[in-house]
Amino acid sequence: RQRRGSRRGAMAATAGAYENLKLHITPEKFYVEACDDGADDVLAIDRVSTEVTLTVKKDVPPSAVTRPIYGILGTIRLVAGSYLIVITKKKKVGECFNHAVWKATDFDILSYKKTMLHLTDLQLQDNKAFLAMLSHILNVDGFYFSTTYDLTHTLQRLANTSPEFQEMSLLERADPRFVWNGHLLREFAAQPEIHRFALPVMHGFIAMHSCSVNGKYFDWLLISRRSCFRAGVRYYVRGIDSEGHAANFVETEQIVHYNGSKASFVQTRGSIPFFWSQRPNLKYKPKPQISKVVNHMDGFQRHFDSQIISYGKQMIVNLVNQKGSEKPLEQTFSKMVNSLGNGMVRYIAFDFHKECSRMRWDRLQLLMDQLAEQQDEFSYFLVDSDGKVVTQQEGIFRSNCMDCLDRTNVIQSLLARRSLQAQLQRLGVLHVGQRIEEQAEFEKIYKNAWADNANACAKQYAGTGALKTDYTRTGKRTQWGLIMDGWNSLIRYYKNNFSDGFRQDAIDLFLGNYSVDEVESISPLHIQKDWKFLALPIIMVVAFSMCIICLLMAGDTWTETLAYVLFWGTASFGTLAIIFYNGKDFVDAPKLVQKEKMD
Repeated sequence: RQRRGSRRGAMAATAGAYENLKLHITPEKFYVEACDDGADDVLAIDRVSTEVTLTVKKDVPPSAVTRPIYGILGTIRLVAGSYLIVITKKKKVGECFNHAVWKATDFDILSYKKTMLHLTDLQLQDNKAFLAMLSHILNVDGFYFSTTYDLTHTLQRLANTSPEFQEMSLLERADPRFVWNGHLLREFAAQPEIHRFALPVMHGFIAMHSCSVNGKYFDWLLISRRSCFRAGVRYYVRGIDSEGHAANFVETEQIVHYNGSKASFVQTRGSIPFFWSQRPNLKYKPKPQISKVVNHMDGFQRHFDSQIISYGKQMIVNLVNQKGSEKPLEQTFSKMVNSLGNGMVRYIAFDFHKECSRMRWDRLQLLMDQLAEQQDEFSYFLVDSDGKVVTQQEGIFRSNCMDCLDRTNVIQSLLARRSLQAQLQRLGVLHVGQRIEEQAEFEKIYKNAWADNANACAKQYAGTGALKTDYTRTGKRTQWGLIMDGWNSLIRYYKNNFSDGFRQDAIDLFLGNYSVDEVESISPLHIQKDWKFLALPIIMVVAFSMCIICLLMAGDTWTETLAYVLFWGTASFGTLAIIFYNGKDFVDAPKLVQKEKMD
């Protein structure tokens, strides 16, 4: 739990995961050898029976093909049988309290089967499609791990643990919300003796910097943990599920480590927590639909019950527009908080776009002033160099906009800066009356890390970098920033309409929301498209081309030319109108999990 207790919790698991591994491949088995000092363990994976057992180094045949690897992501079943996914490249992000933290940068997917001859052409095609999905997910930036430190928990959760917790392996003690390879490691989880080979991997963003202010050196860390419950892409996963898990839920922790003292400030973001959807339909901004057939209060209450258990008091900061298509969402959210009648949950709405229109970004100070008293009440987590807990963070800011990306990130970085100001003053790094904004070198590190965090969260959910990062980086809105936002919005439009179905399928496969059935007769990947799906775009292109040709090659009289141009012009625009009217049929929709049933 995030809040109570003051026992000193060990930061590292007593039994970390193995750091140095070698993979030995023979036709019958995969052997994963632990090469850490004093280790004799070898993991043997049978390529026929798929059985996983523990053995010793002398059992590895000398004929095996050997290569170094940096971790096992897990195993997955596809049409051709089982596959082993391993980490083949890693990059050091930095040190977290003397524990190395790594980013996994390359992976390999190895088939247990030595041949594909047992598959039909259609099965081969499907298997290839599923492999492409796995490769797509593994190519999304932002997979992090440590073999000795538990990255999935905040400092406050780690400080409030029992001695039994500290005896657990990294996999057992990790927060399941943030272990992205939990499904891939399910077979390993069932066998405690092989847990040191099981590496929990989180998805999100980590920045670590050694900084200096007034000649005093401290470590500054920013960690964003993306939840794997109700995970997905921007327009296909909105709102909550029946368990109360919110879409695009990310826990962001900012940590300061100075002279043995550690301070931490935690915030969360997550989709507006009731049942609503916003399916892509070729329009630039599809209209959000609030479900009329379900009881919103059940899921809403579940969501906040679990948030209160994890973090304490909740201050909701809702940044959506209070007019147009976003207005009903703001009104419903406000009404539901009132109906909930829970003193632990408070609500504030701030129309970000209206308040900051025409580049008036200084108006964000209005919101900061409104939240200041609340932030001082929530405080932050602080543990001194003796390991004694000085203060606990008593509550959390839960920010959201529509996507919980661009507007949300701007507000989170401002709240985090205000907390950091208080922490650095308390630790004696800043003198009385000094402000972070005046420390040019640190301010640059701070702003860039928060902008990088915005980009990572946006790429993982919307498929492109974040908008408004020029403000986060420089504190000013620039013309170039507006142009870049326009470009990113265009790319988002294309991806959200024409490639997000594949991205959503890839996430569902990776997280185990969809399991491949080897004997499935009709694959969900081969849903036949309606005739209009192909015919209408072809008619539109032909009609538009004819319209241009008629313009360039004038007829005998201008009336004849005009008649032709009007005819073909009307045909092309008419077809375009029909396509937009049936927009939902023309977008790339997910095929593996029926999203309509989940909303």
